[in-house]
Amino acid sequence: MTVTDILRRLIGFPSVVGRPNGDIAGWIADYLESHGAKVQLLTGPEGDRCNLFASLGPADVPGYIVSAHMDVVPAGEAGWSTDPFVLRADGDRLYGRGTSDMKGYIAAALAAVPTIASLKLARPVHFAFSYDEEAGCIGVPHLIARLPELCAAPLGAIIGEPSSLTAIRAHKGKAAARLTVTGRPGHSSRPDLGLNAIHAMADVLAVAVRTADSLTAGPLDEVFAPPYSSLQVGTIGGGRAVNIIPDSCVIDLEARAIAGVDPASLLAPVRAVAEGLVGRGYGAIWQTLSAYHALSLPADAPLVGLLEALTGRPSIAAVSYGTEAGLYQAAGIPAIICGPGDIDRAHKPDEYIRAGELSEAEAMIAALGRHCAL
Repeated sequence: MTVTDILRRLIGFPSVVGRPNGDIAGWIADYLESHGAKVQLLTGPEGDRCNLFASLGPADVPGYIVSAHMDVVPAGEAGWSTDPFVLRADGDRLYGRGTSDMKGYIAAALAAVPTIASLKLARPVHFAFSYDEEAGCIGVPHLIARLPELCAAPLGAIIGEPSSLTAIRAHKGKAAARLTVTGRPGHSSRPDLGLNAIHAMADVLAVAVRTADSLTAGPLDEVFAPPYSSLQVGTIGGGRAVNIIPDSCVIDLEARAIAGVDPASLLAPVRAVAEGLVGRGYGAIWQTLSAYHALSLPADAPLVGLLEALTGRPSIAAVSYGTEAGLYQAAGIPAIICGPGDIDRAHKPDEYIRAGELSEAEAMIAALGRHCAL
């Protein structure tokens, strides 16, 4: 199968985040096993979703991980020219949900498998495909936890998020949470008999804004834009009518942290004031939505040199978006971002990747195999 044939099959699976993924994982497993890979499907705690881990070569020797996520964001937005789950070619462009983010990378990896399988590998090439990355890297921690029983400690992980096949050494970490404040309803003419959840949430919002403003003073890391950590409230909802005391108010908030700063710690002042509402008669429920570590790989790390050699391009310092790479690094595995496509095409109608980008990525992964055969 060509890389385009494989991508067509992958796009045909509507593997939207938060849904069962046995169909796409099963197809990938069958493909890898047909080329002699040792494959394991690792069911997550949800019971209906799984990660996939596969190896070519001696798994008891340190090797490299080719890492991607199988899930995609929903495709219900207006503006799609054709069915987002049917690959459409128009010249060099291949359209479909997930073409850039990031089934194109999976297709390139699978297209390189026959070449890698034909080599006498001194080191293994592993394939680690996760679920529910788009919900905040939900699936990959379960995969990473199983690695010690699946393979020798890897030399590095290549996370193929769309980067125009340029190696990226750093990204910020992130923590996101949902806060629900509950009060007591009543008629607005008797505010003394109720507890206004929106008014209580205003105290929380004030702390969130002050915390966000304080972060601009540093610490700073100039490789990022902006060079400081950040915090914002992204959504808010509550109340039923203007003459009813609102008994519920909900916000979603997130923090993005430069390397060396725990993103969850940035939310701590907001959580503290929320918990203080309980003593005033309100309810406060704090739910962690997602969390992943920052990535920071030194420019002189061996993995950087390897990717620069494989791609023929110099690496760049950092990007603003986050990936699973920080979780691999936190587990002691050097990690780097490098994949085909452009992040600016992701999460939009008529997402696409260029056929030439797929071919370049396939060549890079095949070259990784030849490196492991030396």
